[in-house]
Amino acid sequence: MKLGVVGLPNVGKSTLFNAITNAGAQAENYPFCTIEPNTGVVMVPDGRLNVLAEMYHPKKVTPTTIEFVDIAGLVKGASRGEGLGNKFLSHIREVDAIVHVVRCFENENIIHVDGSVNPGRDIETINLELIFSDMETVQRRKEKAEKNFRGGDKKAGAEMELAGKIYAHLESGKPARTYDADDEEKEILNGWFLLTTKPVIYAANISEDDIGKNESEIPFLKTVREIAESEKAEMITISAAIEEDIAQMSPEEKTEFLEEMGIGQSGLDRLITACYRLLGLISFLTVGEDECRAWTIQNGTKAPQAAGKIHTDFEKGFIRAEVVPYETLVEQGSMTACREKGLIRSEGKDYVMKDGDVTLFRFNV
Repeated sequence: MKLGVVGLPNVGKSTLFNAITNAGAQAENYPFCTIEPNTGVVMVPDGRLNVLAEMYHPKKVTPTTIEFVDIAGLVKGASRGEGLGNKFLSHIREVDAIVHVVRCFENENIIHVDGSVNPGRDIETINLELIFSDMETVQRRKEKAEKNFRGGDKKAGAEMELAGKIYAHLESGKPARTYDADDEEKEILNGWFLLTTKPVIYAANISEDDIGKNESEIPFLKTVREIAESEKAEMITISAAIEEDIAQMSPEEKTEFLEEMGIGQSGLDRLITACYRLLGLISFLTVGEDECRAWTIQNGTKAPQAAGKIHTDFEKGFIRAEVVPYETLVEQGSMTACREKGLIRSEGKDYVMKDGDVTLFRFNV
């Protein structure tokens, strides 16, 4: 999974990226500091792996990972090539979802590209540039479909009609993901690779002083929340400055610090949870003396396709999946105990995987 971290210049985007990936991207107080996209791979925290490691004492423990891509700051006119617009738009096409960092703090020492802090305006600036880019794409699709339709391609008629509807939707200032498409339209849209169909998480970057406050006590957050809800997007609050501090701490210090701050989870943990929820992802687990590992799959994935995540041969030669819920395994203490009590299920090709399934795949190639 690849997440693109975007935002206007100087909203705390690269500071946040540095904190959660320790990748050392530049974070200076001027626009366009990030020119080429920096990337960093982050392990997805999963407490279940720690418990399984205590049970199995494996040679290695392998969590699943997420790749973050820090994409250059955007300004008005990007869709027309202003600033680093063309690079920004090409990089954003390659990610699975967008983490849109929005500045929700005042600090006279940090320049704002538009001169003042206004989350609604900042979100609109980026959204409109993505919409303008998509309008060009849809217009090209429409022209191509019209040409094909005149050439006798009857299927092109549906594409022409949809292009007209999507263009009008975008022209009204709404991202394509808020268009209520039917199944046939969704299939066509998926082939257009529009920027505004990508899922979005708004990361409201608040000051250190606002950590622990209720959302209602931070005026800027109401605007971000309303926009996120209207777009069917996710929203989390995060303090890039605090995350930067946490990144330097040992696990013990981090736990103690989070308890003292009264926030329970780090911003990264909450961001990953939001990503999983937004993209409909779950994890299944494999265990043994060699390795305890988490594997990320789409919710709704069937057993053979889940097996294919481990190795393509597992999917090709799939026979069955032996499954026990994580909670049951921990409760019983071992797979042997689960097997003796008949708690391990044998599932076939139509089994839909569940989050936390501890699974052994049987296959024959």
